[in-house]
Amino acid sequence: MMNRRHIRIVAAILGLSMLAAACGDDDDGDGASEEPADTTASTEAPDDGDDGDAGALAGMKGTTPLVDLSDDFKDRLLGMDPDLSDFNYAAESYDATIIIALATAKAGGDGIEMANEINGITREGEKCDSFESCLAIIDAGGDPDYDGASGPMEFSGNGEPTVASYGVLTFGDDNRIDDSITDFVVANAPAEADVPQQAPEGNRAGDGELKIGTLLPETGNLAFLGPPEFAGVDLAAEEINAAGGVLGKPVAIDHGDSGDTTTDIANQTVDRLLAANVDAIIGAASSGVSATVIDKITAAGVVQFSPANTSKTFSTYADKGLYFRNAPSDILQGAVLAEVIAGDGHTTVGILALDDPYGTGLAEDLTSSLSDSGVEVVESIIYDPAAQTFDAQVQDIVSADPEAIVIIGFDESSRILAGLVEQGHGPADKAIYGVDGNMGNALGENFDAGE
Repeated sequence: MMNRRHIRIVAAILGLSMLAAACGDDDDGDGASEEPADTTASTEAPDDGDDGDAGALAGMKGTTPLVDLSDDFKDRLLGMDPDLSDFNYAAESYDATIIIALATAKAGGDGIEMANEINGITREGEKCDSFESCLAIIDAGGDPDYDGASGPMEFSGNGEPTVASYGVLTFGDDNRIDDSITDFVVANAPAEADVPQQAPEGNRAGDGELKIGTLLPETGNLAFLGPPEFAGVDLAAEEINAAGGVLGKPVAIDHGDSGDTTTDIANQTVDRLLAANVDAIIGAASSGVSATVIDKITAAGVVQFSPANTSKTFSTYADKGLYFRNAPSDILQGAVLAEVIAGDGHTTVGILALDDPYGTGLAEDLTSSLSDSGVEVVESIIYDPAAQTFDAQVQDIVSADPEAIVIIGFDESSRILAGLVEQGHGPADKAIYGVDGNMGNALGENFDAGE
């Protein structure tokens, strides 16, 4: 049975899961349909009167895709939705809308040819940082290189960023992420990830009016991500239209719910948006949801642009040159976390990763990057996230006695960490690292330091 200290730790980290479920998981975790964790909640453990347990999570580190948003941008988002309590993927949603609009202007039409301009809008041109300034370059016959609220992006030919911003997060003595020491780092994809341009397949014609649909979570276990993403799209549309719109007309936005992988809401929404003749769909937030609709969207000759998918599956997916994302592939996160671990002086690492494309893929990339940094992975355990207990996995990782332990997981991470504490390998005793899957929601109220 857990003692009170262990119960407090579990309480402090019960929500360490939902953010990466939105981006990297191809199965939305264990498919549970519980209410999503509240990203505005404090990450501080409940006060049971025992001050001796303060800082139970102190020193635990993690990495997550994160941008140091300006106060001006956050204020503009709040103008769209005054009730926003965080800004998760708002910048990426905003930039996705801007890029689609600029690509349409560059192509001179809203048909499928617009997709051929998307990658180029983000690289190898004249730098600009707003729709209005980039449009002026296009109108003058030039080639814009848009650096947006979510960073420089620099899309590869397969429609994903080769440059991304990450936050290196650390728990403080109050069992919260200490945003005063959050370090923002820029990550670059390996050279081989910068593949040639893929031409779009199809002949869908436009009608002279840019219409963008959204496939973002209003309901389901990722619903907490919806408000900032919708606000990002709406802010971009407002600014685009204030600058004269695209093709001489205002951009039209048609919002839709993605639900999660436990429902068929995404397919119903896509059917409705395609029937409404949208030119592009922004979403889904979840890689798992995107996987259920990508073929339908691209077969219609419509652009799909996700602000949050990170699964490596999409890097080589047969998407007809019509799928794009400005959230970085997990291959970048493996390199960032490896650099943090090596920089902290650790030479041996144990990895606990959930058995799904997100967990196994990130574990593989992390192992490769650690090896490149001269760090040995002495144990790598792939576990079933739906297991009733993780005692055996915890014991195996403890027996390997690595200098540092990395947990790549979602909700179940709380039980794994509690088990490590029981074995004397918790954050107070051992270097513990997490990733976006079990660090994102832990930001709580401090998440307003980033996106």
